[in-house]
Amino acid sequence: MDRARHAVADQAEVVARASYGKLLAILAKRCGDIAVAEDALGDAFAAALAQWPRDGTPTNPVGWLLTVARRGIGHAVGRRQTAEAAIELVQLLQDEREATVASAFGDERLALMFVCAHPAIDCDVQTPLMLQTVLGLDAARIAACFLVSSGTMSQRLVRAKRKIREAGISFVVPDRTDLPGRLDMVLSAVYAAYGTAWEDVSGTDSKLGGLASEAIWLARLLRKLLPEDPEVMGLLSLMLHCEARRSARRDAQGVFVPLDRQDVSRWSGTMIAEAEALIRAASLLAAPGRFQTEAAVQSLHAHQRMTGERFTEALARLYDVLARFAPTTGVLVARAVAHSENGASVSALRQLHDVQNGTEYQPWWAARARVCWLAGDEDEAWAAARTAAGLSSDPSVRAFLLSGGFQRGQKFRAGDHPPVRAD
Repeated sequence: MDRARHAVADQAEVVARASYGKLLAILAKRCGDIAVAEDALGDAFAAALAQWPRDGTPTNPVGWLLTVARRGIGHAVGRRQTAEAAIELVQLLQDEREATVASAFGDERLALMFVCAHPAIDCDVQTPLMLQTVLGLDAARIAACFLVSSGTMSQRLVRAKRKIREAGISFVVPDRTDLPGRLDMVLSAVYAAYGTAWEDVSGTDSKLGGLASEAIWLARLLRKLLPEDPEVMGLLSLMLHCEARRSARRDAQGVFVPLDRQDVSRWSGTMIAEAEALIRAASLLAAPGRFQTEAAVQSLHAHQRMTGERFTEALARLYDVLARFAPTTGVLVARAVAHSENGASVSALRQLHDVQNGTEYQPWWAARARVCWLAGDEDEAWAAARTAAGLSSDPSVRAFLLSGGFQRGQKFRAGDHPPVRAD
């Protein structure tokens, strides 16, 4: 029975990852309360863990969860005859399709993300709230994105949901005129979701399956919703540049391959062309921003590898601009490396030293290894590389660091939390 329960738990996690946001959006729209909808959906998953090992996994697990959660809210009470339950499920799924088609957002999850960016919700918890309630990430993964402990992030989310309930903040999709004021937080959440999936270099974490594609898809929906917004273009360009290299990040044996050694023929030319077209279109609007700058950095990294030219000065300048738009830990660490690559290793070491709480961040140590090596301090470089390897959960990345990969020109680059590196 224990083995069966573990198998069902794994299956429930997969279902949750794939459908949690959509189910929550449907339920919240019906009852007008995100917190109540989330409680009902949580109870439905708990019921699944209790019943599925005993009765077998239903043919349509998503429909089962939707029905149970809806009953929990109070739209259906008591037991239903099989025929009645089937009719109800068909109607619910039809409602879902109609809602998606009718929604100006193209998908209820995107609408719910804008709801989570409600001005009455504290800014520092809006993006984490989207990642948990809409995209299904757990508190530990969200905490890693923001460089805080899992307990701290859990407390923030609990407080936010309590405030939503007590203040009566309901599921009201904002008017189109309100979208620009909420867009930054939504873009940050989409980027953080993509970065979380990108960090799974090996692609073995089933809980992150499809998350990168989902983030890109949400960015495409945002592009349709706000076609003239340069930051939306910048975010989509950034992710497409990164995604174009995904298949080249590992060799045939599964060994990590740094950017400067990747087989360019394995990159997606179609994605790169689209990414370049987007960043050019954004630049014509003359309204620079964080994600456009990130995309420009990725473009330069790609051009360096494809042409063999070095753009160290241009990259250092771009990171200076990016640090003004988004002085996050990841950006500041990456900026130090860029300056070191451009010949300013002493200044780069000072920049790393000034990064607040940098030593708690694995890429900080990887960056320090590279910067120390360029500064001529071999002993410190190896010490930093060993620390970085110890903080990495990926065996291939650990092997890369411990084999002296930092000596061979590997660029460690980061954006917002979690980092999207140039690898």
